[in-house]
Amino acid sequence: MAVSWRSWLANEGVKHLCLFVWLSLNVLLFWKTFLLYNQGQEYHYLHQMLGCPTKTKATFGVHLKIVGDWTERFRDLLLPPSSQDSEILPFIQSRNYPKLYIDGPFGSPFEESLNYEVSLCVAGGIGVTPFASILNTLLDDWEPYKLRRLYFIWVCRDIQSFRWFADLLCVLHNKFWQENRPDYVNIQLYLSQTDGIQKIIGEKYQALNSRLFIGRPRWKLLFDEIAKCNRGKTVGVFCCGPSSISKTLHKLSNRNNSYGTRFEYNKESFS
Repeated sequence: MAVSWRSWLANEGVKHLCLFVWLSLNVLLFWKTFLLYNQGQEYHYLHQMLGCPTKTKATFGVHLKIVGDWTERFRDLLLPPSSQDSEILPFIQSRNYPKLYIDGPFGSPFEESLNYEVSLCVAGGIGVTPFASILNTLLDDWEPYKLRRLYFIWVCRDIQSFRWFADLLCVLHNKFWQENRPDYVNIQLYLSQTDGIQKIIGEKYQALNSRLFIGRPRWKLLFDEIAKCNRGKTVGVFCCGPSSISKTLHKLSNRNNSYGTRFEYNKESFS
């Protein structure tokens, strides 16, 4: 037996040992990659980047925030090298693009915001993406839905983030003003950092400038104001953002108020 073992070790042992080590390293690499891209920050941003089409629009938008190596490589595959920041994917260009496979569509809790008479939608940074399809739906036609008042709160760290959907918010605001329903959408934008605040001031975003606030929302006062203006009604609360904001909204939604207003909390947090 001893001779057989030594003979096997001399002839095949080293080969099998190398094969075992190679397989182990590949399994380890696969598992590390799986954890990085399915639990890391890049995955959450990619998960939130798709804007669903509406009944009258057959296309969807892709909004990708560059936050690390993975998203940087993904951007380089889609966009040509340029000295300027590219905002729109150049479809008309002779180059080979990678194939993208998309699963869906999948339902979202935010779809229920259209089934309340009053809804409060709170977004933190890139967490605004799921609300884009709701806003586009209202832009197409709001009358078939139960919703008659929408409070839209968006909190960002830097002013440039508001440009992701600034045009959509302006068009939506102007639509309801022209239809003599200025109270249908209440837009409030909060900037937690003041660097570069002058960049959003301008005629193009005039409708948003008066709705831009410095600092963070005073959530308790906001809930009290909504409860007072909607006495005895049920308000749907929807949040997509950091867990700190989500926990605060959940707590305030369960708090009693003197106006008989009920808050029903929903969430889809990416962090």
